[in-house]
Amino acid sequence: MARNVGTISRGIRCPIIREGDDMASIVVNSVLEAAASEGFEMRDRDVVAVTESVVARAQGNYASVDAIAKDVKAKLGGETVGVIFPILSRNRFAICLRGIARGSKKVVLMLSYPSDEVGNELVSLDKLDEAGINPYSDVLTEKEYRKLFGENLHPFTLVDYVKYYGDLIREEGAEAEIIFANNPRVILNYTKNVLHCDIHTRARTHRILLANGGERVCGLDDILNESVDGSGYNEKYGLLGSNKATEGTIKLFPKECTDLVLDIQKKFKDACGKHIEVMVYGDGAFKDPVGKIWELADPVVSPAYTPGLEGTPNELKLKYLADNDFADLSGDALKAAIEEKIREKGDLAGSMASQGTTPRRLTDLIGSLCDLTSGSGDKGTPVILVQGYFDNYTN
Repeated sequence: MARNVGTISRGIRCPIIREGDDMASIVVNSVLEAAASEGFEMRDRDVVAVTESVVARAQGNYASVDAIAKDVKAKLGGETVGVIFPILSRNRFAICLRGIARGSKKVVLMLSYPSDEVGNELVSLDKLDEAGINPYSDVLTEKEYRKLFGENLHPFTLVDYVKYYGDLIREEGAEAEIIFANNPRVILNYTKNVLHCDIHTRARTHRILLANGGERVCGLDDILNESVDGSGYNEKYGLLGSNKATEGTIKLFPKECTDLVLDIQKKFKDACGKHIEVMVYGDGAFKDPVGKIWELADPVVSPAYTPGLEGTPNELKLKYLADNDFADLSGDALKAAIEEKIREKGDLAGSMASQGTTPRRLTDLIGSLCDLTSGSGDKGTPVILVQGYFDNYTN
């Protein structure tokens, strides 16, 4: 009998995770207890996703502001440091900036405008147009920015990030100078020691800085990419993907966790006999239509996943088939024709019948679904169970 429900995403409540906890056992037990209490069955190719936050917490992957400061000073010299292209976030970057300032005598903070990399706005495009400013070529000082645009509060947090970041730098005893520009070469007019804080464009920025005279050039992925005095670290991503833990510490992106997802997969097989796909997920990749903020502040959506989640969807667009191939059919005949087309579809790369079927990576799509399901507040569901994702109209 055909099922009348397709993909289902469930938030799974778990105990509060502490350092040293057995994450694999907690995840498997929590999902199976939820299945028993809610009366649903596990199926082959269900997806169990675990938020990166609790994985890093179980790993104890934390570091202090002092550890950041020591690493910044060692790698960038401790004098004048250019800090360019940070995102505007109290949770994601402010505490990192505190450590950067603590490890420097002066910070020249270069903010991209009209918005940061993930869409947090410093000034609207309409205001730029009114002022005759070209953000691709014009460099503004803080005084010029204020004269042209005044105070601009973030639409959701109501924070003036220009003031907030400047005050934070000075609180750490460093001199602060703030400029606004989008060309990474601009910072080299102020200092040759540069920490670029962009996430998804970091390789290009790094290359441009080195090619144009940068001497000590680091990305956030170069800071705390190894332990400092016993601190946590992330060998691949450094400070990228970190979050505020306390006023003086950060939680880093989880360290290598492929063994964890494979262990969880094995434990599910042993416990219920089903082949479950498993992934660790961070920020999803979606854009808020009101604030114009797109979510992906982590370096990747999924830092670890089982092999069955590799690749992209291979799907037909049902409305294309209904409107084109089978425009003369209806009812049971149409249903049967579409089901047969799906069964024989093969590899659809380049096919017109697959256009518009979101050819993104499975881990990015499923991770975005999981991030929306779990949220970032007090739902208490750091594990997500997705069922039916790999079903189609024939199941």
